[in-house]
This record gives sequence, structure tokens and C-alpha cells, in this order.
Amino acid sequence: MQIDFHYYATYSAAFIAGYSHEEALDIAYSAFLVDRCSESLLIKLGAPKIAATTQLQMELMDASTDIMGLQNITRIWSSFHFLPKNLYVDKKKGWSKNYHNKYSLICGPNGSLVRDTVELAKDTTLQAIGVSMHVTADTWAHMYFAGTPSLAINNTNYYFYEIYPDGERKKINFRHNPISPDDVEKGIYTSSIYQSNENNIMNLGHGRAGHLPDYSYCVYNYLPSWDEYREVVKDNPSDFYNAYCQLIYAMKYIRGDIKEFQLDTYDYDAVSKYKDKIDVIINTRKIDTCQEWKAFGEEISGKEIPDFDENKYQEEYMNAENKSETFLGKFFNATIAQKSMVTQRIYESGNMLAGYSLTPDPIELTAKTVENSIKAGDRND
Repeated sequence: MQIDFHYYATYSAAFIAGYSHEEALDIAYSAFLVDRCSESLLIKLGAPKIAATTQLQMELMDASTDIMGLQNITRIWSSFHFLPKNLYVDKKKGWSKNYHNKYSLICGPNGSLVRDTVELAKDTTLQAIGVSMHVTADTWAHMYFAGTPSLAINNTNYYFYEIYPDGERKKINFRHNPISPDDVEKGIYTSSIYQSNENNIMNLGHGRAGHLPDYSYCVYNYLPSWDEYREVVKDNPSDFYNAYCQLIYAMKYIRGDIKEFQLDTYDYDAVSKYKDKIDVIINTRKIDTCQEWKAFGEEISGKEIPDFDENKYQEEYMNAENKSETFLGKFFNATIAQKSMVTQRIYESGNMLAGYSLTPDPIELTAKTVENSIKAGDRND
């Protein structure tokens, strides 16, 4: 998903869930900041590198793909963008251990790690809620891909079609020119270049399918390599709507309005009166629906939603004596806790692709200062 859903749609979901305008803005800001919090930004701020939630294109191009480098990549992308659905999936006959480990990292909604992610944010900060909403939302858009470089898992091939509401199918064509915008009407999208090396960075996540999984309007079918190239249909309009309703339900749980968080549960009632408008936005054939989600959020709250400003809280953080009490300090603490929790769960499953966490109790970590978090985190990243 992109800024349209992670920022503007998350704002309206938080407002519908019962948060105030100001609280919803903080949640939405934190949710989208997950897509911007790179090691380069953290170095600029003098913040702990362990708090990184993404890697810039240039960082990935320079990233090492030895064991330690791959573990760092996997910790980031599996923790925040491709949350594994089933770490304990049965190993099939003929699978190598390495392939099984990668297969178990395939992303999908309503896995046990979604519950862990939502529960981790309860009784903490608005920043932690935003982080958890980003992670939860991405399980819907990024399903069928894994947050580790793998040709065997993430590759696609020539068979890739968009399915229109009337049932017509049109072939999607991928190109490798990153400066050319995706062309929705012609069905031309930019993807990563095919690389036969299993661990090449081009084979990370949904790079081989470009940004297509992030576009809410698209229903497409393709042949995922992990399923022996059998046809799979991905219905983004339905998945994005379920994601939106699940975020509302999850935030109501975090607020204390719901006693227990249940998987595969969605607050359709809360959005029933807005369903037609949301359906129109989700099905709008554009690669960026910020304008539509922004207008919807402002309509229901009666307040202006400012554009996302990456620099907004940086001066406060850099000048603060107690950085852990700043907006970004709380955000970094939340990201360290999330990464630690997911890494620990992967490690406990017997899978070393993400390394291991030196913080066995990530919930306790959220109550510590960022400075204390660094002591545990720097050795793990």
C-alpha cells in the first residue's frame, strides 16, 4: 500500500474508530512514516539504526546479501511490510530446509502475528498504533509475497492479467524503467529486473510484480512461483475494503472498546453508511487516490488533513534532551518493539532467516527509553 491508504485512509479509519482528529493525525502520520524511516534518515537524525522500517532503493542496491545482510533485510521487510502468515506451515516432501524457511515467510492476513502486532500496540502510544496499522494493512496488499529476497518464492512470469468487472481479461506488461510512471490504461507497469540469483535484491517482496499489489482498483491473476505456477486471483478491491474494516476493528480493540481481538473480524457496521463512497475510492482506476481519501476524511471529521511532512518532527527530536518523549522517539521505540517481536517469533519457529532478537520481551521494551533500546538493538542489526 502507499501514502493514499497508509496516511489518508488510516486517518479516516482511526476517526471512525473513535479517535479525535488530532489523535487520528498522529496515528496516520506514524502509519505512513513506516515507509520513510530508512537508515539514511536515522543517521541524519542521530537516531538508533535498529529503528529502521524500510530501505531506500539506493540502500538496497548497496546492501550485502551475505548471511548477516540477508538477515537485516528480512528483519525489516518481514516485520513491517510482509508479515508472515504461518511460520509453522507444514514442510512438504522434497523441500529443502532453506526453501521451507522462505516459504513460511509468505505474507498474508489473519495470521497469529497480526494478533501479536495489534496486541503489542495496546496500552502504549499513538505512534505504536500507527505502526501496527501499517503492518496489518500491508498483510492484505502484499499477500503471496515474502519479505526476504527469493526467486523461488517471489518470482512471476509472463502470465499476468488484469480482470475487469465485466470479466474481460487484459494482459499486463512489465517494463524495467523506474523513471516512467505506471500506465493504468495501457496496462504497463514497472517491475524489478529478472535475476536468476535466488538471493538477488531484485527478488525481494513484490518487486517482480512492481507496485501492482499496492493499487486498490486492480483485480489480477498470475502464476506465483511458490505455488508451482498455478493460477491465483488477487482481488484488491475486496482485500482493501476488508483491510480498512479490520483496521477500524483493531483500533477499537486498542482503545478498549472491544475486550478481545479476534482474527478474521471486521467492523462492517461502522462503515456501512460510508460503504458506497469507500467503494468508489477503492475502485478508482488511479495509482494515487490521495485526493479522494483526503476528501473523504475531511468530510467525516470536518477538519483539514495536512499533507504528510517528513520534516515535521525532526527538529524536535534532534534538539530534545529526552528524545524518548518526543514524537519520533516514541515512534522509534514502537518500531524497535515490533521488529524485536517479529524477529523473535521467526527465531522461535526454528527459522534463522531473520537472525534472532536479543529482547525476549518486546512488550516490556515499549516501556523503556529509546536509549535503553539501543543497548539491546545495536547488537541485533
